[in-house]
Amino acid sequence: MKAFIINKYAKGPLQLADVSIPFVGKNEVLIEVHAAGVNLLDSKIKTGEFKLMLPYKFPLILGHDVAGIITEVGKDVTKFKIGDHVYSRPSDYHIGTFAEYIAINEKDVAFKPGNFSMEEAASLPLVALTAWQALVESANLKKGQKVFIQAGSGGVGTVAIQLAKHLGATVATTASSNSFELLKSLGADVLIDYKTQDFESVLKEYDAVLNSQDIKTLEKSLKVLKSGGNVISISGPPTPEFADELRLPWYLKIVLALISFGIRKKAKKKHVYFKFLFMRADGSQLQEITNLIEAGIIKPIVDKVFPFEQAKNALEYVESGRAKGKVVIKIK
Repeated sequence: MKAFIINKYAKGPLQLADVSIPFVGKNEVLIEVHAAGVNLLDSKIKTGEFKLMLPYKFPLILGHDVAGIITEVGKDVTKFKIGDHVYSRPSDYHIGTFAEYIAINEKDVAFKPGNFSMEEAASLPLVALTAWQALVESANLKKGQKVFIQAGSGGVGTVAIQLAKHLGATVATTASSNSFELLKSLGADVLIDYKTQDFESVLKEYDAVLNSQDIKTLEKSLKVLKSGGNVISISGPPTPEFADELRLPWYLKIVLALISFGIRKKAKKKHVYFKFLFMRADGSQLQEITNLIEAGIIKPIVDKVFPFEQAKNALEYVESGRAKGKVVIKIK
């Protein structure tokens, strides 16, 4: 099959190669890939940003989002059959959606929303699971609470705003003013132009923050939270608790403790909770999200669809930071 690979951690482009179709394990399904979502995570893995925490072997096929059709099932698979239309965020160490086929454990797979195209479905798994794990699991967001979602026009932001509104929260977000109409249509209540306004002078007594920006923005975010509030960061710094989740060696736990010491100390001083979130694959959660999608509560925002042979261009476009919503590669 054709696949886009990397042979080492580097900033260079992806390489198109002929590789073997994956072997299908007893609990796995083989998916003929119709579309693959592109995420900044793919770029970060490509350049080695997570190599200490996620040491991948080469050659490596990138890609964390898939929508397609099952063509083979392992002998112990019970939930799916050949011909099912599905989508997934494959688990870490089992990624590889920038390819014509991928084998994924059935526990990480969900039925594709019936009302969406393959391209729309492929745009959702990683960002929707991130939003769910941040707002539902970590922040336990409730009706009547206030949440600040940074970078509202990004892939995670566009889904998180819709989910937060469904949960009954008041939603504030940052973006450039040319994205305001889109974000209003998704349900954002407070719109802050990051080019001309400082969010920390606008927002007060918020219950939760979803941080996706740099450490400086994260530190400012502590100021907008009420006592007992939560800041969930998907952009770092990783914490010792995260090291425990990944079962990393003790010396890496010490490294992460040092890296995150400053922000954890500041959060404690302000009586708020800081958590680093590195989202995980979860087919059952994705199926819950599918129910919201099919009910019209969450809709995908797809900026551009690139043909398979332009996967390199798709990743470069994501890296540029100009995308509104998600970027998708159409493979079939």
